[in-house]
Amino acid sequence: DVQLVESGGDSVQTGRSLRLSCAVSGFPFSTYCMGWFRQAPGKEREGVAVIDSDGRTTYADYVKGRFTISKDNAQNTLYLQMNSLKPEDTAMYYCAADYWVVYGRRLVLLEYDYWGQGTQVTVS
Repeated sequence: DVQLVESGGDSVQTGRSLRLSCAVSGFPFSTYCMGWFRQAPGKEREGVAVIDSDGRTTYADYVKGRFTISKDNAQNTLYLQMNSLKPEDTAMYYCAADYWVVYGRRLVLLEYDYWGQGTQVTVS
């Protein structure tokens, strides 16, 4: 069975850092396009960052320069390092996966078939 399990969410103060993890099983992690998405209360889910099988990354403008996506193929784990956190970063963060997503649509959530249950990040 495909499983994506996020962890690392927490409540932190403005300006602090967090690292989220997403442990993956059930599909060949290294060959998939992996992404982080988030959903704040009352808002639609939005793309945050994506990394493809070749390690190429895509970031949403609102996190560029503050967040870094990475992965460890040996550990089947996806990461999101979040620095300089702001209250507007408060959201449930989800990891997602799909075998291939065309470059121009990598932050579009409808392109992804597999999703985790999310981990909560609260910044105050």
